[in-house]
Amino acid sequence: MIRQKGKKLALAAVTVELAVVSPVMFAMLFGIIEFGWLFTVRHTMVNAAREGARVGAIQGTDASDVEARVIELLAPMGLEDKVTIAITEATTDEPNVSVLLTVPQANVSLVGNFFGFEQGTISAFASMRREGM
Repeated sequence: MIRQKGKKLALAAVTVELAVVSPVMFAMLFGIIEFGWLFTVRHTMVNAAREGARVGAIQGTDASDVEARVIELLAPMGLEDKVTIAITEATTDEPNVSVLLTVPQANVSLVGNFFGFEQGTISAFASMRREGM
């Protein structure tokens, strides 16, 4: 009989410990997943901005070609409608083609505002000199 009582107390202790530790453990797990996702989004945006600037640096291309390439690279992640694209075309005074991508963190967050991403933005910028200028 004493043995049975000890097992019940041990089970109760384990249950209480699980109840105390679980929220912290899940917050850490979701935090790791969330920050990993945000880093992936930023990496995708940096790559898209770089590729857009590369396309814009080629003679005979214009802003629509740059935008099409950027959207093509953002589409697999589902970011094409969420990201703001700003393209600065090359002129004789400024021979660089620039691509700036921005998105509010709240628009790409997996867990909403749980970690306080109400006001932050993720941005990526690339600039390249147009060929022949």
